[in-house]
Amino acid sequence: MGEWRVAEPDRRELHDVPVIGWVEHVDLPDWSIVRLRAKSDTGARSSALHVDNIELLSRNWVRFEVIVSLDRRSQRVPVETRVIRRSRVRSSSGHFTRRLFVRTRVRVGGVEREIELSLVDREKMIHRMLLGRSALEGMLVDARHRYLLTAKRRPRVKRRIVRP
Repeated sequence: MGEWRVAEPDRRELHDVPVIGWVEHVDLPDWSIVRLRAKSDTGARSSALHVDNIELLSRNWVRFEVIVSLDRRSQRVPVETRVIRRSRVRSSSGHFTRRLFVRTRVRVGGVEREIELSLVDREKMIHRMLLGRSALEGMLVDARHRYLLTAKRRPRVKRRIVRP
C-alpha cells in the first residue's frame, strides 16, 4: 500500500482564501440568530437548516421557528421570510423530498454572504445546519479541524468561593 503524500499547494491560488473547519459557528444576521453550529458539507450542493412549525402564509411567504441552543438551554426564534423556490432534494439516504428554499445572509467569522437554505427537519441530526458547496464557494474546508474561523465556545468562568 502506498502512502498519501501531501503536495504543497500553489500559494498564489490560496492568497486571501478563508479556510474554515468542518464545523463552525455561523450567524444569520437577518434573523438575529448568532452562534448556530453548522457542518461544512462539500457533498451537498445546497445548504439546509433545521426548522420547526413551518407554516405557509401565502404562495411566496413562510413562517417557521429556528431552534438555537444557548449554553444548556434552547430558544425558539420565529422567522417570516419570502420563499424563493421549491425543489426536490435528494437526502443523504437517497430519498427525494420537496423542500422550500429561502434566502438569507450568513456570517462565518469575518466572511459574510447571501445564501439559499432549504427548510428541513434535521431534529435527529447532530448538526442542525449544513453549509453546502454553493455556500462554501471561495472557501477551503480543512477536514482535520473544527472552529478555525470561530471560537468553539465562550470560555467558562470558574467561580471560587473564598471563605474567610
